[in-house]
Amino acid sequence: MSVRPSNNVHASALVIGEAGVLIRGPSGAGKSALALALVEAARQSGLFARLIGDDRVLLSAVNSRVLARPHPAIAGRIEKRGEGIVDIEHEAGAVLGFVIDLTLASENQPPRMPSPHDLNASIEGVDLPRLALPAGACAHEGARRALAFMGGLAR
Repeated sequence: MSVRPSNNVHASALVIGEAGVLIRGPSGAGKSALALALVEAARQSGLFARLIGDDRVLLSAVNSRVLARPHPAIAGRIEKRGEGIVDIEHEAGAVLGFVIDLTLASENQPPRMPSPHDLNASIEGVDLPRLALPAGACAHEGARRALAFMGGLAR
């Protein structure tokens, strides 16, 4: 078994169905809000959904897959704007299936001819499908778009 050491990254991660989702973006971009909205929207659609980690996530490459796990110091905790840090059910880990990048306004215009970089993200040396969403946008709209994106990958 080929295992690379864990990297501690500034991101949120969750699992929807059997797919792990990594949400990246700058501080204040809405990673936690999107994670919570995705869990809620997935559950309303009848899918299993649970947080893996918020703010800090451990990523490890294992046999050409990327495993996301919560940072032990903050496992089972998430920041809810206006409420602070709260406890939440969480999973011990999941294999990542795709990446959501919350992008700044200057990066929000989709390219006319997307390059592989625009459609994929390399995480721990493994290419994963990538969805770019505007930072700070409505978390519920972002969750709707992310679930539609996941549905398109399953086809």
